[in-house]
Amino acid sequence: MTEQPVALVTAAGRGIGAGCARALSGAGFRVVLMSPSSSSERLAKELDGLAMPGSVLVEEDLRSLVELAERSFGRVDAVVNNMGHGGTLPGPIGGAQEVRETGAGLLDIPDETWRESFSMYVLSVVRIARIVTPIMLRQRKGAIVNISSFNALEPTPMYPMSTLRGALHAFTKVYADQYGPSGIRMNNLLPGYVQTESVSLTPQALAGIPMRRMGSVEEIGAVCRFLCEDASSYITGQNILVDGGLNRAVR
Repeated sequence: MTEQPVALVTAAGRGIGAGCARALSGAGFRVVLMSPSSSSERLAKELDGLAMPGSVLVEEDLRSLVELAERSFGRVDAVVNNMGHGGTLPGPIGGAQEVRETGAGLLDIPDETWRESFSMYVLSVVRIARIVTPIMLRQRKGAIVNISSFNALEPTPMYPMSTLRGALHAFTKVYADQYGPSGIRMNNLLPGYVQTESVSLTPQALAGIPMRRMGSVEEIGAVCRFLCEDASSYITGQNILVDGGLNRAVR
């Protein structure tokens, strides 16, 4: 068994997932990565970690990821549940007017899209929690970070599937209540707009962010690292916004 802490990261091949993996590796974690493509394997070689191909939608892939970590290192200290996006309308992000002009409506979304998005946003977290929690119970310690979205707190027609993240947030609170006494924590990290190849903002949308810019994957990774480390040992069941001040509601 390694003395270094071990972190699993899903959808880790690029973007936010890769940013979290780099941050954790830089903090001394051994990383075990998964993504549908070979990109996570290339990143794992760079970070002296391990990787496997797989999808968060496939329970057997999640089980294999946990088994790879336990077999190789004998422990799992942190899990970062990164995932894709469902039901996003294409094009630059600039406001509700653009959504109306597409002609796509909330009630036009088929049941299949709702089911797949629920499996991605909620069931993937439930499934890996079932697999990894017994390991963390034996260790009397563990941290799980779910990459959610700022849209979960202020839903918009642009991202209709983010309505499902409310279920993830409720699950996170119930999980935190049940497993907190055993030293296991679960939190949600809610990024705002992050600079990746798949995100572009209109000047109008950019002006609506108090910081007047998008975030970086490094900034998201830094918060993820904090939530996985002992420095955040008294934080659990929370939704942590990292959005440059974009959300307006005071909670």
